[in-house]
Amino acid sequence: MDKLFLIIKREYLSRVTRPSFIIATLVTPLVFVLFFVIVGFIFSYESDDTKKIAVLDESGILKGALKDEKGFFFKFEQQPLDTLRKNFKASGYDAVLVLPKIDNLFSKDYMVYYYSKGQPTLDVEVHIKDRVRDALRDYKIDALKLERKQLEALNTSVDVEPEPIEKGGQDATRLTGAIGAGIGFIMGFIMYMAVFIYGTMVMRSVMEEKTNRIVEVMVSSVKPFQLMMGKIIGVGAVGLTQVLIWAIMIPVLMTIAQVAMGFDAEQQMQMSQGASNLNPEDTQAMVMAAMAEIGNVNWGLILPLFIIYFLGGYFLYSSLFAAVGSAIGDDMGEAQTLTIPIVIPVILAIYIMIKAVETPTSSLAVFSSIFPLFSPIVMPSILASKPPAWQIITSVVVLIGTSVFFVWLSGRIYRVGILLYGKKGTFREFAKWIFYKE
Repeated sequence: MDKLFLIIKREYLSRVTRPSFIIATLVTPLVFVLFFVIVGFIFSYESDDTKKIAVLDESGILKGALKDEKGFFFKFEQQPLDTLRKNFKASGYDAVLVLPKIDNLFSKDYMVYYYSKGQPTLDVEVHIKDRVRDALRDYKIDALKLERKQLEALNTSVDVEPEPIEKGGQDATRLTGAIGAGIGFIMGFIMYMAVFIYGTMVMRSVMEEKTNRIVEVMVSSVKPFQLMMGKIIGVGAVGLTQVLIWAIMIPVLMTIAQVAMGFDAEQQMQMSQGASNLNPEDTQAMVMAAMAEIGNVNWGLILPLFIIYFLGGYFLYSSLFAAVGSAIGDDMGEAQTLTIPIVIPVILAIYIMIKAVETPTSSLAVFSSIFPLFSPIVMPSILASKPPAWQIITSVVVLIGTSVFFVWLSGRIYRVGILLYGKKGTFREFAKWIFYKE
């Protein structure tokens, strides 16, 4: 155990003190925050281009009124279209908008004409279509003598409120499914990233030590299996350190960026409310209900299980990456070929997770939550949906058993591959190395 601890300590300290690790750990949150600041700036940007548009309302649906807004300035003209087109340069207009007469009030199609030097941009087209569509709707309501209240009554919002079938059973809200899906997706994605990033890091670490032949010195003092386990645990500790630092830095930097850039959270909420036409009181009540639903999630069960699946998935896949790293030198092309069978289950698991979050009780979700190559990613994504106890227990037992088996299997490959030079590792060679005797 002392030798294993020394290997873990060496692996951990040698990595966390590297300038590349320190720079990547500190710069990544800055890049992350900068990315969101730029995205926020882009989405809040409004074009400074202005359009002065002459309007010929032959149909009379605009009734001489069209508001100037967001760089659009409209003026109703009584001159014929030919005159406007002839004097277009001297008039100062950028375009002429013509609304022809409406012959059939029951027609669902209506074409307006936009005369300009070039094609209208997408924002111009959307702005005009929205304003004309609203005005046309009001025009048809008046022309057909329809009651506005009766028309508004046709727009009914439908929600599904879940209720327990048994009296006194646990009651859920309409947000329960959405909250569970959101938590599940986040947890599954974290697992996906951890397996990929830190599994690959283990493989690269093994390749480096094999290439510079440090491993030949180390195996004279410790067993190859101890060396492999020390590397896997050490790199895992490095990964947890990095994630912990990011979990602290990113919220702090995001808060600083909001203050420095003048982002007003309340204003953003009001803008989103305006876009979705939600009542502010309804929005506040929905936020409070979502927070209450998050508080009702059984975190006492989910968090320990998440750690178990994290460790199980990490040991399972990292041991396979370590085995592949021991069989090759510095040939990354060969490494990519050998890691394909490892990568494919991880990619499949992330796609299954997306469907499992939507339908956590489906046969695909249940099978994948137990199958050990998928369960580290799929099961955390459906824990918030409260799967049955037998499913969780079976999944944990199968995952632990499979992880122990794969660590043993990878150790058999590692002990031969790490000391073998000049011979490329293949899947057939892997099978032979497993049965080599000490």
